[in-house]
Amino acid sequence: MIIEIRLSNFFSIKEEVVLDLRAGKSKSKKVRDLNENVFSWKNGKILKTIALYGANASGKSNIIKAIRFCCGMIFQSHLHNEDVIFNFIPFKFDGYPEKPGSFLIRFVCKGTEYEYSYSLTRSRILTEKLYYYPNNRRSKVFERDETKRGSKKDKYSFGVAIKKPLDVAENTSEKTLYISRASQMDRDIAKDIFNFFSEQFILGYTGFNTVNIETLIKDNRQLLLKALQIADSDIVNIKAEKREIPVKSVSLTFPAATATVSDAKQELLHITTYHRKSPDIAFDFGSEESGGTINMFNILLTVLDIVRNNKILLIDEIELSLHTSIVEFILKLFYASNSAQLIFTTHNTKLLDLDKIRKDQVYFVNKKEDASTDLYSLFDYKDFRETMDVEKAYLQGRFDAIPYLDDSLANLKSLING
Repeated sequence: MIIEIRLSNFFSIKEEVVLDLRAGKSKSKKVRDLNENVFSWKNGKILKTIALYGANASGKSNIIKAIRFCCGMIFQSHLHNEDVIFNFIPFKFDGYPEKPGSFLIRFVCKGTEYEYSYSLTRSRILTEKLYYYPNNRRSKVFERDETKRGSKKDKYSFGVAIKKPLDVAENTSEKTLYISRASQMDRDIAKDIFNFFSEQFILGYTGFNTVNIETLIKDNRQLLLKALQIADSDIVNIKAEKREIPVKSVSLTFPAATATVSDAKQELLHITTYHRKSPDIAFDFGSEESGGTINMFNILLTVLDIVRNNKILLIDEIELSLHTSIVEFILKLFYASNSAQLIFTTHNTKLLDLDKIRKDQVYFVNKKEDASTDLYSLFDYKDFRETMDVEKAYLQGRFDAIPYLDDSLANLKSLING
C-alpha cells in the first residue's frame, strides 16, 4: 500500500507537492456510509482511491509522469550506463534547472512500513535514504550523500538491515540507485522493495511494469467474462492461444555487409471472442471487435489483477475512451477489494458526488501565477460542508483548478474573422 508521495522540481512541479493517502479524521454520517472507500492500517485508515482534478495544462499529467519516472528509476537504474541522462526536465524558471528534483514515498511492503527518498539532477543521483519501522520504531537502513568528498565510507552510512552493505556501495555509480543495485546483488530487504515497485505499484494499463496479456487472461478468464457482462458486454466466452505466423527474416553478413532473406516464424497471441447471440461463431478480437470493447477488455484485465492481488494502479485520464458508468464500475471494483489502491486524473465531474466519494479522496491541481503546479485537497476546505454540491462548486471555480475562458460571442467572432 501507498501512504504518502512527495515530489519537487519535476516538470511543472516547482515547490514540493504532497499526495497523502491517509484518510482524514471525520465522524460524519456520509463518511461512515463510505466505509468501503478506505481500509485499516495500524490505528488509522488508508484511502483506496485518489482523484486529481484540474484544468488542461495545470500539471495533472506531470504529477503522474513524475511518479512514473521516480518509481521507474527504482527498477531500471541498475541498467544505466555512465552516459545516461535521466528522463525528466526540472522546473524551467527561477533558477530551478540548476536545482535537484526530489522524491519521497512512504509505503508498506510485507507488513512493514518504509520511508524511501532520493534527490537527483538530470545527470546524477545526489542523495538517497531508506528508513523502516520494525516494531513501529523508525530505524535507518542506509543513507547516501554523493555531495560529500571522499570514499564510499564517507558518503554512505548504514543500519544493520543489509548484509555487507559497503560491497553494494562500491558497485553503485552516481547513475544508479543503491536500492536497485542492492537488489541486483541479492540483498533481501532491497529485493523486497524492488519487487514492490516492479510488481505491486503498476504504473499504467499497459507497458511499464504491467503483467503480460497472456498471463492475465490465463489467471482471470472467468472473472473477466463476469466483469464484461456486468459492464454490459455480450461477450460470453474468450479463447487465447499462441499461433505461429510466417515472417521474413533479414540478416547481415560482415564485413561484406550482404543481406540474406530467409523464412522464419513468429509466435503471437491470438484472441477469439464469442457473443451471446451466436455462441458458436468466433470473432477475431483484434479486427472484429470495436475499439471501445478492446479498450475496456485490456483495462478490465489489468484492473482485475490489481484488485484481486491488492496492488496499486496509477492512471492518467481514467475516462479516456470509457463511458462514465464504466469508470464508476472500475472505482467500485477498488472499493470491493481488501486494500487495492488507485491514483488517477480525470475531468469527469460526475464523480464529484459526496454520496460516493469522500472529501479527502478529491485533490485539485492548479497552475500558479509563476507557472508552477499546486496540489491541494478538498478536505482542506473546512468550510465546505458535505451537504453542498461539489460538482457545481467546482465548475463555478470555488476551488480554482478550472480553465477561465473569455468565450463571449464578440471574442469568438474576432477569432474566426481575424
